[in-house]
Amino acid sequence: MKEQLLMRLLRRPNRSFFLFGPRGSGKSTWIKQTFSDAAVFDLLDSSLLLELTREPHVLEALVGERPPDSWVVLDEVQKVPPLLDEAHRLMESRQWQFVLCGSSARKLKRGGADLLGGRALTLNMEPFSSAEMGDRFDLDHSLEWGMLPMVQFDRANGADILAAYVDTYIKEEIRAEGAIRRLAPFVRFLGIAGQVNGQPLNALNIAREAAVPRTTVDGYFAVLAETLLAHFLPAYRPGLKVREAAHPKFFWVDPGIARAAAGLLRDPADRLWKGTALETLIFHELRVYNTTSGKHRDLAYYATPSGTEIDFIIETRKHLAGSPPSVVGLEVKLAPRWNRKWERAMRELHAQPGIRVERMIGIYTGERAYHYDGLDVWPVARFFKELHHGNVF
Repeated sequence: MKEQLLMRLLRRPNRSFFLFGPRGSGKSTWIKQTFSDAAVFDLLDSSLLLELTREPHVLEALVGERPPDSWVVLDEVQKVPPLLDEAHRLMESRQWQFVLCGSSARKLKRGGADLLGGRALTLNMEPFSSAEMGDRFDLDHSLEWGMLPMVQFDRANGADILAAYVDTYIKEEIRAEGAIRRLAPFVRFLGIAGQVNGQPLNALNIAREAAVPRTTVDGYFAVLAETLLAHFLPAYRPGLKVREAAHPKFFWVDPGIARAAAGLLRDPADRLWKGTALETLIFHELRVYNTTSGKHRDLAYYATPSGTEIDFIIETRKHLAGSPPSVVGLEVKLAPRWNRKWERAMRELHAQPGIRVERMIGIYTGERAYHYDGLDVWPVARFFKELHHGNVF
């Protein structure tokens, strides 16, 4: 696909903000497109990084004489956490607005990001969504190679791009950030973490396979979350009569990154892998819509020890005294035909008196939409369209 600027769903705020997202998700491109008149400082520039690390107060002189409400961009700001104090001072003294952009919130949290509480919004950018790609969206390609802009714009070289992404960013830059002490055990962990994408987290088993302590594995997963490469989908526990699963599911931010971490880029993606990749894409689209719509609903999955599972639960109303919680249930299947038995878990939950199931939606890779007694079955493309039009939750 020819590289071009695509309109992102993220809207320009009218006040200072943090912009976080995994490397390669298009943050810098969006900033250049949206803040064309801003003073931009990219801390990947080693000489600039060194200067501002030694003397953060030099930032004011580098910006120069700009009127109040001018925008200043600090890209990769996590590399120099003390710059947050300087940005805070300049917000107050010069009334400048700041875009504080980074691929990791880890160092900022440890270096004082909370000092800007109330002074700066926090926004997130993920890889492309189907709504941003429009008719350029290719489900089959995206299941295999993911939605990173650099991969979508150079589809012929997806495997090489993703391999370099893991080698140069996930391994080397995370180590350079000081998030891990030794690379070898972390690399072993990455391979295992890639293979457990979309599965309930069992850190003890992963520690055993990676030959590292359980506490180390917990730390590694925290690093992936803090560097915005992964998300956890909690288990939904409405407190019904059956026992409910408690372990969260682990998802990489992108199916292509998961495949690269697992070391499977040179092997054909089998049906089982594509099924998990489809769930990863659905989770991705839910997160993007949840954020850009401003709804911020809790997302989860529902499972019981008997094997009853609903892939995604969207809580649209919290439990209140005298009224049950309200949810939307989604079941996802990589299948060209819908099997009515896949509805069972959602219908069982719907029948429970302690919860209100507002909608039940089946998502599959066939071509036709169906409606069965209160349950909609939609092709993937139809689901994405309805989601981003606000018709799911």
